[in-house]
Amino acid sequence: MDNEQANFYLSQFIGKNLRIHTSDDRVFGGQMKCTDKDRNIILALTYEYRAPPAQVIRKAVEASGNPAAQVPWNSRYVGLVVVPGAHVKKIEFEESALGRSRVVV
Repeated sequence: MDNEQANFYLSQFIGKNLRIHTSDDRVFGGQMKCTDKDRNIILALTYEYRAPPAQVIRKAVEASGNPAAQVPWNSRYVGLVVVPGAHVKKIEFEESALGRSRVVV
């Protein structure tokens, strides 16, 4: 898919709540405001989520004895952000008020 096709496809999600996974393993959740020819995405009312360090995960698994132990991600409010299109790995959007999401890219 070239940039023009990708831009056209992404424009259908303007105003929708998205979760964008980036190449540095961060996740940004916010409301899509716009995109451009380079597939950069602007999100408003955005939170950034980061996975905890490996040692924190290891300690949680050891403490619980469960290899599937839940470990909370670190989050912070970042407001209005530009996510560079070159770093987008996956995009998810919220389909309904029930909290279900669907992968779109």
